[in-house]
Amino acid sequence: MANTGHVTRSSPAGAAALAAIKERAANAVIALDFDGTISPIVEDPAAARAHPGAPGALARLAPLVNAVVIITGRPAALAVEYGGFAEVEGLTVLGQYGAERWESGVLHTPEPPPGVAEVRAKLPEVLAAAGAPDGTSIEDKGHALAVHTRRTTEPQVAIDRLRGILAALAERTGLTVEPGRYVLELRPPGMDKGAALRGFVAERAATAVLYAGDDLGDLAAYDAVEELRAKGLAGVTVCSGSDEVAVLAERADVVVDGPDGVVRLLTKLAADIQAAA
Repeated sequence: MANTGHVTRSSPAGAAALAAIKERAANAVIALDFDGTISPIVEDPAAARAHPGAPGALARLAPLVNAVVIITGRPAALAVEYGGFAEVEGLTVLGQYGAERWESGVLHTPEPPPGVAEVRAKLPEVLAAAGAPDGTSIEDKGHALAVHTRRTTEPQVAIDRLRGILAALAERTGLTVEPGRYVLELRPPGMDKGAALRGFVAERAATAVLYAGDDLGDLAAYDAVEELRAKGLAGVTVCSGSDEVAVLAERADVVVDGPDGVVRLLTKLAADIQAAA
């Protein structure tokens, strides 16, 4: 695949899978992470907003493929709000790693397990006891709680200091710890983007799948794509590239320049599908 200004690397497998997705567009699922993939990473998670071109790109692509789905750790309704996706027809948002589902303006969400409420109550005092530095913040996602260190003086030092005590808290409350870009998230076990992606692809009886992500939590979805590819589906993994998570770029079939590159890739994919129709 030629470099078009937004693709920084594409493997032969990635180019072949993208070609197959274009050929099988009616049976293809296009799945995307939110933060860092179609929304630039910002210091304050509440200030995150989708790339300005994302809603239009998704709206153009959705009627051309089997489904477009956003799979995020954020609450589904929040992703819709921050993304400006309420008017994007044909879009599905799986929030809280698939625990929640937003579709056609309707939100379905279950009650979180009791361990989440216990962590919510204990987390502030645990962070204080651990000497969490100024700038450490808690993001309450409803079904999970995330501790961010991006706004501290030394984000990685802060993460390393808190990792052990948060792991102990998670173990006591029946949760797990998921690391990310200067964040440690405490959430129920079994909630991951790979399980959400597998379930959605099976539901849609898709024969092709593209997944784009940027962080460690997206590796489970990469695993799912590789498993589906081994079963005969056309699958491609896309990395929204950054300097913070090199391991994702190493695993991906296609690497692009951050959210801007992702939006350009989706726009080109839609144009190529339309041209082939």
